[in-house]
Amino acid sequence: MKQTLSITVPRDYSAITLKQYLQFRTEMDNYKDDPEAVETILFHYICGVPAELVSKIDVETLNKIREDLSRFMADTNYELQKFVTIDGVEYGFEPNLSKMAYGAYLDIARYDTITIDKNWAKIMDILYRPVTKKVGTSYEVRQYNGEINEDKWNDVSMDIHFGALFFFSDLLKDLLNSTQKSLMKEEVIPPSIKSILERSGNRTPQS
Repeated sequence: MKQTLSITVPRDYSAITLKQYLQFRTEMDNYKDDPEAVETILFHYICGVPAELVSKIDVETLNKIREDLSRFMADTNYELQKFVTIDGVEYGFEPNLSKMAYGAYLDIARYDTITIDKNWAKIMDILYRPVTKKVGTSYEVRQYNGEINEDKWNDVSMDIHFGALFFFSDLLKDLLNSTQKSLMKEEVIPPSIKSILERSGNRTPQS
């Protein structure tokens, strides 16, 4: 009996969660030398196609899916979203990095790079904290207390994560450009964070 398979191809990263993305990237790294396995992993994690059924998709449909996936996965250029609501709680991105608690900087500095990997959800939980006050376009977030609960970020869509990631990428570029133009007497970003950003610069495009 002929089997009907329904395949949903995402249009952009708003349909992909951090958990899906990390699973996909981990499996990709494990099978990077096997193109067929990589494609099966892609179809499984991104389109929800059971691995054992990928080989049964007709060539015309397969090529169309490849084309659609290539188009959306190449575009990771998303803007920073200042507010994210999770389980009814509104979280705001740190409104003033120059005044962020030094303990938050130190906790971010524990990680080798700022990129989307197994530590990314922890970084997001440091940067996004519950909104405590809003006045017009200004807002305040809860003071950083050292507590990190990264699990809630696993189901947040990748457009949010990429927006935050590339905010740091842009910050890196601005920081390095400013440093080249003049010797900065007062550095807004602590040296430890600057070092992380420099190391992350080479890896960010690969994300």
